Amino acid sequence: MTRTGEEVQGTGGLLSREGLPDWLAPVDHAARTVEPEQLSRFLPPADGAGRQSAVLILFGEGARGPELLLMERSGSLRSHAGQPSFPGGALDPEDGDPAAGGLLRTALREAREETGLDPAGVQLFGVLPRLYIPVSGFVVTPVLGWWRTPSPVGVVDPAETARVFTVPVADLTDPENRATATHPSGHRGPAFLVESALVWGFTAGVIDRILHFAGWERPWDRSKRVPLDWRS
Repeated sequence: MTRTGEEVQGTGGLLSREGLPDWLAPVDHAARTVEPEQLSRFLPPADGAGRQSAVLILFGEGARGPELLLMERSGSLRSHAGQPSFPGGALDPEDGDPAAGGLLRTALREAREETGLDPAGVQLFGVLPRLYIPVSGFVVTPVLGWWRTPSPVGVVDPAETARVFTVPVADLTDPENRATATHPSGHRGPAFLVESALVWGFTAGVIDRILHFAGWERPWDRSKRVPLDWRS
């Protein structure tokens, strides 16, 4: 079954909720109601500083039900090397005005460049509040998408991407796969041990909040620690 919906206003006509599967309804609702402070304590600087960027949080439906598309960044990159992440990157001039759908186009363009995704098969349906990554100075707009018509994906440029993979939501909500990542700096945050990868940092934080506000979260042992090293 699917839900009917309306085009979302104020985004250049690039967002639509029409025809989303019923299981995405809680995510759609969360995107429209969550406040920035409920997602992260790292919010964009009040003075407007930071480089505008976007990530694509793409939900599909696989053999085991709902799933998310992730990639693993190349170990040779200067920032966030080797980390699993959402496809995404900085706003380019070709993407257009960030206030008129430019960042939505950024999310799709970066996903195509990094994973080979065909944007024609993606329906964008929501945008989460902008967040900030202090270590890189990026102001990130998380863009939500429904993989209506899946296309083949894989590594496009090994210098940028080491691996492209999907993770069943059932694995992300499994308490056995959850832990708290601890950095030597003292920072702690949610982590997921899935698909032979440790998902932590910004990506894990966003996934954690989506699971929570969509009502998908299951009780898990927050005392379970996964240590990170200084190179992380």
